[in-house]
Amino acid sequence: MEAEMRTQLRRQAAAHTDHLRDVLKVQEQELRAEAQESLARKLSEHETHFRRMTQEQLDNFTLDMNAAYARLKGMEHAIESHAVAEEEARKAHELWLSVEALSYSLKTAAGGSTTEPLQGAVQAIQASCADNEFTQTLTSALPSESLTRGVYSEASLRARFYDIRKLARRVAMIDETRNSLYQYFLSYLQSLLLFEQQQRKPPTQLSSEDLDTFTLLSYATYCIEHGDLELAAKFLNQLKGESRRVAQDWLKEARLTLETRQVVSLLSAYANAVGLGTTQVE
Repeated sequence: MEAEMRTQLRRQAAAHTDHLRDVLKVQEQELRAEAQESLARKLSEHETHFRRMTQEQLDNFTLDMNAAYARLKGMEHAIESHAVAEEEARKAHELWLSVEALSYSLKTAAGGSTTEPLQGAVQAIQASCADNEFTQTLTSALPSESLTRGVYSEASLRARFYDIRKLARRVAMIDETRNSLYQYFLSYLQSLLLFEQQQRKPPTQLSSEDLDTFTLLSYATYCIEHGDLELAAKFLNQLKGESRRVAQDWLKEARLTLETRQVVSLLSAYANAVGLGTTQVE
């Protein structure tokens, strides 16, 4: 009886031990699972935090690099713009100097002679503005004779005008139908006996009565005295017959001087405008 009870107790003790072992094993598995889950969650949180911090640092670094690149590009653009502005200013100064040299060449006429040939000054302008179409067009518009020979000054043309005026008065009656020696004598006699105003202010509009030789010469003389070479040439251009032929050479030289001065004036105005523009940019 006692032996059987002991056997039962041992069996119960063994069963209880097995039960405790099973319970502990289950608890161990649960605790391990919880620990692994907690570890995995913390690792995930740390990984997420690390990734966020890394991304923020990368974003900040990218922003800093973009800002630095933008500043660098801005500095490069500023340097390039300044270099371009300096180059434009240099070209503008060279153009201005070349045009001033050309303007000075127009003042080199002495007495009744022409100025020095303008070819050298014009070539200097073309060389300083080889890529400037406007300047090239203007310089190419200069009469070829002014480049190779030069032009007469306004003072020289004014002095020659009075000689032309005297000759034109003497042949005022001569034309294609009246060109005999007797007509020449009558025309010369008329120039001596006819007393008219040396100079008369021209009207705003010419009538047919204003187109006779003596009136036209009087208008032209007024213009010459008042420094209007262009208008004087226009009046002489209205002459007819032998008077027109006498004035033909003077008209040719006057046109040459006027055309040259007009181109030089345009070049000077353009050079000043370009120089002013580059100064304002700086």
